[in-house]
Amino acid sequence: MINVDDKPLTKRTAIAEGYVRMSPETLDAIVGGNIKKGDVLCVSKISGISGAKQTPALIPMCHPVPLGNVEVDAVPEGMDRIRVTAKVIATWKTGVEMEALTAVSVACLNIYDMCKYMDRGMKIEDVRLLYKAGGKSGEFVAK
Repeated sequence: MINVDDKPLTKRTAIAEGYVRMSPETLDAIVGGNIKKGDVLCVSKISGISGAKQTPALIPMCHPVPLGNVEVDAVPEGMDRIRVTAKVIATWKTGVEMEALTAVSVACLNIYDMCKYMDRGMKIEDVRLLYKAGGKSGEFVAK
């Protein structure tokens, strides 16, 4: 791990996104509440929050960060995909990019898990950092 002990506490924010592409029939079943395992969008939001909290257990060189807030959203987009976003905020000595990316990844994996019986061809795509602020490196905005 990198030594962050001497770094000052600053407010850190990160926003990430990712997509799950699927058949239109699968998306219709999700939106219509017809998935056997339950409310896919709601459970995915909860799993993303849980994923953010577990980031240092999953990414060995990632520092444990006391998270101030985690917001995850999963919204149908078009006829064949769901957009997942995560916003993570903490006041700490290191950034929260990994927590936001992990939240998105876990939420996308949850969508796959809950719907795989209908559509094993789903694809998790384009997971990326959209924004980060705080700390020595300042602000980043994806193009």
